[in-house]
Amino acid sequence: MKTLGHWLASPRRRAAAAAVAGALPVLAFPAPSLWWCAYIALVPWLLLLRTAPTGKRAAFEGWWGGFGFMLAMHHWLLPSLHVFTFVIAALLGALWAPWGWLVHRLLTGVPSPAQVAGALLVLPSGWLGVELIRSWQGLGGPWGMLGSSQWQVEPALRLASVGGVWLLSLLVVAVNVAVTVLVAVRQARVPAVAGIVATAAATSAAWALPPRPAVDGHLRIAVVQPGVIDGPGGADRRLAREEQLTSRLAGQDVDLIVWGESSVGFDLGDRPDLARRLAGLSRATGADILVNVDARRSDMPGIYKSSVLVGPDGLTGQRYDKMRLVPFGEYIPARSMLGWATSVGKAAGEDRRRGSQPVVMNVGDRLRVGPMVCFETAFPDMTRHLTREGVDVLIGQSSTSTFQHSWAPEQHASLAALRAAETGRPMVHATLTGVSAVYGPGGQRVGSWLGTDASAAQIYAVPLAHGTTPYVRLGDWAVHAAVLILAVWAAGEGVRTLRLRRSAPEPREAPARTVHGSPARPGR
Repeated sequence: MKTLGHWLASPRRRAAAAAVAGALPVLAFPAPSLWWCAYIALVPWLLLLRTAPTGKRAAFEGWWGGFGFMLAMHHWLLPSLHVFTFVIAALLGALWAPWGWLVHRLLTGVPSPAQVAGALLVLPSGWLGVELIRSWQGLGGPWGMLGSSQWQVEPALRLASVGGVWLLSLLVVAVNVAVTVLVAVRQARVPAVAGIVATAAATSAAWALPPRPAVDGHLRIAVVQPGVIDGPGGADRRLAREEQLTSRLAGQDVDLIVWGESSVGFDLGDRPDLARRLAGLSRATGADILVNVDARRSDMPGIYKSSVLVGPDGLTGQRYDKMRLVPFGEYIPARSMLGWATSVGKAAGEDRRRGSQPVVMNVGDRLRVGPMVCFETAFPDMTRHLTREGVDVLIGQSSTSTFQHSWAPEQHASLAALRAAETGRPMVHATLTGVSAVYGPGGQRVGSWLGTDASAAQIYAVPLAHGTTPYVRLGDWAVHAAVLILAVWAAGEGVRTLRLRRSAPEPREAPARTVHGSPARPGR
């Protein structure tokens, strides 16, 4: 321990250690999917922050840890954005600087039981505050929220139905804080154990109390994944492959066929021949086809990414234009200043246009679906809104073909499990090149994933449920509670500081000196 303490005496080494410690939670996400390590992954970082020599230094190490976390979580962007990936990680990592100061303020030295109890509430709330800020679409959205690492844990999915992924993040950080106190502060082990017990009790209550989604029917939904198709004429060859795979679904009693993001590279309003071909496929299979068009529109200026429903008679007129675009991938924020990103990576050469509102599509007489495109499935508020609008099935159309040999496809596919659990609605995640996946209304996996090596059309028996989860009904109450906790703590700290200043003894006035003498030497 003395050797480690001596090694960490160097500020540079501490910064490097903070970056490495901040990156550890990424192991809980796909592809490693070591979900259990999320409950201890923050402990090394917390231990480092509490031993920082000053609060200012802890804030700096909070920034470095946030940089490590963001870089590790988005490492698959490096081939596309190159050096700009480091810039983004550094900018977003700064959000953890106040959290680092907060850790030092509450856990440094030998905290009292009251301080530990406060830390178990304030530090998870502070972490959630960081997640709330970086969840803004302009900052990249809520990709990699700590709670989403629990996508395959059934009790956690039950908790998500109560408070969304936000509640999961709160509880995961609370456990990490309690474990840190158990490891580092013997005198405060009782409140630390109490915190762990309280977390376990909350998890048990969430498991037992809320009603489980009652399955009241099934649908047969097919996902068409053409696989990787590169080279000249890729859009035409991809479309031919999708048509070939879709034609195999004829006679299999399918209710809906879903294609991935950018599955059609031509505006169907400007290409009636393609619209007729798709309508022919719909007649042959007996099912409507939800395609995704990435093209310049003939009826409006600019390029849109749009979910378009095609029926046996052609275009149904039901269309959803993507609302939340990927920064740098689909548009460049402040292009006049940051347009140089196109010269160092694969940033968008032209900004895509945004849609104005979500859309609920009617498929036949008995099915209402809510489409989203790409990383929109990372936003809990979008699926919650669609559920309130009465959808039966949530659908995400994605690609991730640029990031084929990385952790991104698995991470993206896992998000649909959280959205299904939060809303009590099944979710279909259809991609061009994998990973495609389907989840039931409780977040449980339906059938098998279509991996990044698959080129296939697969039918899923999707269970339906129509209850209302507490999260859909109550909304982001966990976020509001976290903000309230932080506000109360900040107010308490302000009052405490004011009282200390008022109770401090008045400084003694120095005796007056005269030209004739001084208190120490009269007469001089």
